[in-house]
Amino acid sequence: MLDLRLLPKAHLHVHAESTVRPATLAEFAARHGLELGPRRRAFTGFRDFADHNARTRACLREPADFTRIGRELIEDEAAQGTVHVDVTFTAASHGERLGEPEMPLDALLTGLREAAARTGTTFAVILDHSRRRSVARFARTVALAGSRPEVRAVGLAGDEAHPLAPFAGVIAGSGITMVHHAGETAGPESVREALGPGRAVRIGHGLRVLEDRELVAELRDRRVPLEVCPSSNTALGLVPSGAHPLPRMIEAGLVVTLNTDVPDVTGHSLVDEYALVRDVYGASDGELEGLALASLRAALR
Repeated sequence: MLDLRLLPKAHLHVHAESTVRPATLAEFAARHGLELGPRRRAFTGFRDFADHNARTRACLREPADFTRIGRELIEDEAAQGTVHVDVTFTAASHGERLGEPEMPLDALLTGLREAAARTGTTFAVILDHSRRRSVARFARTVALAGSRPEVRAVGLAGDEAHPLAPFAGVIAGSGITMVHHAGETAGPESVREALGPGRAVRIGHGLRVLEDRELVAELRDRRVPLEVCPSSNTALGLVPSGAHPLPRMIEAGLVVTLNTDVPDVTGHSLVDEYALVRDVYGASDGELEGLALASLRAALR
């Protein structure tokens, strides 16, 4: 049986704020006088999840906090055979909250660089922006991305009840690679919007693409990678346990990559996610190697 820790792979969809080690988070909360509350593994919907996640974000306040989570993120990825990670980070939100627009990103980058130099695991950063937030903040996120070479992409995330259309003008004039969440909390029309005016080169999730045969053909023909996150989709109540469409996505010839999204919520590392696909969905060693190869080819390197 394939040793999943020795399998070279890239991690393309993981939120930095959701990688914080439990002990580290507890230390931050104690230092800042905050109550964390119990950790949860299941949610009634996306808003419920977002509110829960906000308590973690509130614990990140000082440059040293962001530097530490960046360093520990790379260390943990390297330990499980990840050779490259595309780190998603909500820089503008943290900057506004703390009154220091550039500090959270620069501090995170410091930790990522330090650990990457030591472990050999490379990284790129994707700055995400909530669809619920303003176009003006999105424009500031795009500007921030353009000033840091390690930031390789920008993307819209969050509740897809809020359309991409208001951001299309900024996207068209940005010249920056776009990687949006789509097809997670909405259907194929959201993925079409991400590919069209959204100019996405990859799709975060794409959970519901199989509902549209023409969209499946377009994704397959264009070889657009999907960042599939089975445990996250289950934890957020988007699919029943053990009933993820990932096997059918592979059968349809789509470019599928495997990711954790929010490992603090699911309790799953990337290696755990590969083991899940093997143990629950019956993937062979060859199919697991194919998922890993697809991730390496789709990485923002």
